[in-house]
Amino acid sequence: MAPRSIGRRHASALETLSITVEEPLVPLFEQVLMAVCETVGIFEADDEQKYWRIEGVKDIGRKEEELENALTLARLVTGCDAELHRTPTEAEGWLARTYEAFPQQDVGKRFAIRGTHLHGAPDNSRLTITLDAGIAFGSGEHGSTRGCLRALEMVAYRNPQKILDMGCGSGILAMAAAKLLHRPVLAVDIEPWSVRVAKSNARLNGQGNMLDCRFGNGWNTTTVRAKAPYDLVFANILARPLCRMAQSLALNLAQDGTAILAGLLYSQARMVMAAHRRQGLVLERMLREGDWATLIIRKRG
Repeated sequence: MAPRSIGRRHASALETLSITVEEPLVPLFEQVLMAVCETVGIFEADDEQKYWRIEGVKDIGRKEEELENALTLARLVTGCDAELHRTPTEAEGWLARTYEAFPQQDVGKRFAIRGTHLHGAPDNSRLTITLDAGIAFGSGEHGSTRGCLRALEMVAYRNPQKILDMGCGSGILAMAAAKLLHRPVLAVDIEPWSVRVAKSNARLNGQGNMLDCRFGNGWNTTTVRAKAPYDLVFANILARPLCRMAQSLALNLAQDGTAILAGLLYSQARMVMAAHRRQGLVLERMLREGDWATLIIRKRG
């Protein structure tokens, strides 16, 4: 998955933390590292996608007690004695390497994702979304994000009125929908720092009045329930949470509404779609970006 970051620029000594766990445990252990790390990424650890490696970069010696407490709690809750590995990381040039790894991303026919470090005028033939590479996650380079943006282009002709970005992260999908469709978007995330970053990105892109960024627990969020049903829903999260949320999605999706689901491997698409078919939703199209799949599903009227 794309790296997540709450970015704080500095030149102190850094270290990389890594934990390898089975897929269902990824969200909890990701939260452990997100609480103490500057940036967190999730990577496949085996060919069968059963195990995933979570990596985070932090200042050496920073928030050690908080890390130990969170890790102990996660181990107790899951029963998984996940081992934490540490590797020194060269601090000098770290941000420069981040910039180098974040060139402009042209996605589909309409979108361009640019970092604030890039110079020169943007391509006016594309809708440009600007992100700070020092704090950005969901920055357009990942297959899940790219798949969602391509899917958005495909369903834009339906002119959805009420739009929800569930698990908004950087807010990139919410901003893309607002720019393309000229509609306000409700953007919700369970991580407070994601909400802060999404708000910051919305202001950076002149979309501050178009995005309503809220902290909340998925479909249990009061604002999410109050504004339902939705004509278009993005959910770029992991496969198993998508399966667990299928019933709530079906209940809160308008008749003839569309949902764009991502964050799942191509090998997991059948499992995710089966959970949604049981709720009466139908698959319209599946897009593939490398190992990652994006599902466009519909609630037939």
